[in-house]
Amino acid sequence: MSSLKHGFRCLRDFRARTTATQQPRSSAYITPTINPKTRRQFTTTTCRRDRQLGELRQAIERDPESSEALIPYVRPLPLSPSYFSRHIEFNDSFVVVQDLARKYGRLPTLPPGKAERVAWKTKEQYRLLVGEAVKTRDYASCIALVKRLHQIHPDLMPAEVLEGIRPFKRDINIYLNTAKPIPVDKFGRSHGVGRRKSSTARAWLVEGTGEVLINGKTLKDAFGRVYDRESALWGLKTMDRMDKYNVWALVEGGGTTGQAEALAMAVAKALAVHEPGLKTPLRKAGCLTRDPRKVERKKPGHLKARKMPAWVKR
Repeated sequence: MSSLKHGFRCLRDFRARTTATQQPRSSAYITPTINPKTRRQFTTTTCRRDRQLGELRQAIERDPESSEALIPYVRPLPLSPSYFSRHIEFNDSFVVVQDLARKYGRLPTLPPGKAERVAWKTKEQYRLLVGEAVKTRDYASCIALVKRLHQIHPDLMPAEVLEGIRPFKRDINIYLNTAKPIPVDKFGRSHGVGRRKSSTARAWLVEGTGEVLINGKTLKDAFGRVYDRESALWGLKTMDRMDKYNVWALVEGGGTTGQAEALAMAVAKALAVHEPGLKTPLRKAGCLTRDPRKVERKKPGHLKARKMPAWVKR
């Protein structure tokens, strides 16, 4: 406060001194005069550059091929206004999407369930494509605008909107994929493949009396544990088809548990080919769902996957 008071006092003293003692002189310098010779002019490089550009324009108009038409100074300008940012391509695309949403945001849209299903790129896929570490929050905001633009009615969809949202679409639309039908061959056999851990099983099903051959062995010889025998034919047992089909299977890799559960999946797939109406019950029973669990790898410094050695103070 003391400094402010001192400043105000100085201003008051200066104003009083100026009005009292220097009244004639202040009017000559502060108030505008009528003398045309008295004027203030500020010279900057911008004016000089504008003058050079004007002279260059006149030289080009006189003779475009003359030596005076050579450009005296050229400053390289980046093509993108986001050149000096961290995410050039993403920022450009985001700005385009924002402009499109602002311009066409009032167009009629389709109901959420009527719009065409499109597979959009995930954040990781977009990062890998453009080579930029795009933040999750920014990409979520951008993809929300993209989805909003995608819901515009197809009859009113502008071409620039399609071009603006194209970088965010995946090259392959997974929603257009159709399951490949597995037919029953001329011998009446249906084929199914199942996997579990590192085991793979291939099974062929044909109408019969319930005989089972696994790698040329009977079910009892192939699996010694009762649990594995029941697990291998779980699909037939739950659907009450144990005595209606013969099974011939080839299994490889892994142990008995992995082979038995892989065979159960293969048998269920083959059964769904013979009787498509059983596909839903088999899926509810868990026979058609691939189990992704695997043995966790051992880590360095650990005794096993997660077990650590006993800590000793000394």
